[in-house]
Amino acid sequence: MTFQSYKEADHAITRFIERGEGEFDQLALALHQLQAKHVPAIAALCQNRGIDSTTLDQIDQIPAIPTTAFRDMAITSIPEKNRTSHFESSGTTATQPSVHWHHDFSLSLYDSSLIHQFQYHVLNNHVWDEHTLALTPPPAEAPHSSLAHMAGQVLGDGTIYAGKWQKDGWSIDSQICESVCAKAIHDNAPLLLFGPAFSFLHWLDSTESFYELPNESRIMETGGYKGRSRELPKIEFHGLLSERLGVPESHIVCEYGMCELSSQAYDRKAGTNKERAFRFPVWARPIIINTETGAPCEGPETGLLRIIDLANVYSSIAIQTQDLARSIEDGFELLGRAQTAEPRGCSLNLLE
Repeated sequence: MTFQSYKEADHAITRFIERGEGEFDQLALALHQLQAKHVPAIAALCQNRGIDSTTLDQIDQIPAIPTTAFRDMAITSIPEKNRTSHFESSGTTATQPSVHWHHDFSLSLYDSSLIHQFQYHVLNNHVWDEHTLALTPPPAEAPHSSLAHMAGQVLGDGTIYAGKWQKDGWSIDSQICESVCAKAIHDNAPLLLFGPAFSFLHWLDSTESFYELPNESRIMETGGYKGRSRELPKIEFHGLLSERLGVPESHIVCEYGMCELSSQAYDRKAGTNKERAFRFPVWARPIIINTETGAPCEGPETGLLRIIDLANVYSSIAIQTQDLARSIEDGFELLGRAQTAEPRGCSLNLLE
């Protein structure tokens, strides 16, 4: 299977996302071949490793672009004149953020990917017409934040935004948060809270208030702390959210995503008590990589998380993260950041 154009690849991936048409491995290998022809960084990576993209027959053979490369070069097939928008990484450890370029077609794929998964995991495929609080700025104030963009796509028009954009990130208006919580309790109407972990901590650390939000209230939290707040283990953090907001742990959903990806993983469906494990949709697949050999790990071995994301049609289908993970059940568990994202014996330097 091969793609002769990005239009053909886009249509095929869209059909797979929306209707399940096609076979993941065939689509992934065909898309990589196309990207190796049209994305200079991928072409350079293949050349440096002596890889002939036309001969690959397994998805774990696809060379992955490290997230750090998105800081240094344009990992995209989109001509510069057609790059109408982009998302930037929100980490504070590097002065230069990663940049993922988009245009109308890539954003359409991005939105198709994220909306379905959010509705399933957070809203249980129901229409949410209750109170909604986002601990992000409005999308128009943070156009380069993938999380703010997500909020604009999945949350209703009546969403109240408590985030305020600043040059070094954003701050949280605690008075807005407290007002929305008080109104939800007064109306006895469920509240949906949406935001990054550090924003929840900023808010809760700024007040001594405790709330008992109405039944069926739920929380979607995402991301690490990125040096922007104190850090808590997930179990302790979810316990704090439950204690201070009155939302049962079963209704707290954790999302995993990054600006370099177009798909997101969730650790559970709201209202369930299944053991937490991050799971991507069927159009994205995690591979845990052995840090010594660069080969896929066997069993529950700890390694670096690599993601094959079909929705990344116009950039790189294979992304090498800096996150340590291990396989559990049909998903994976995150174990923190590695000192380096480069597996030994597997150079990720595109410029060598």
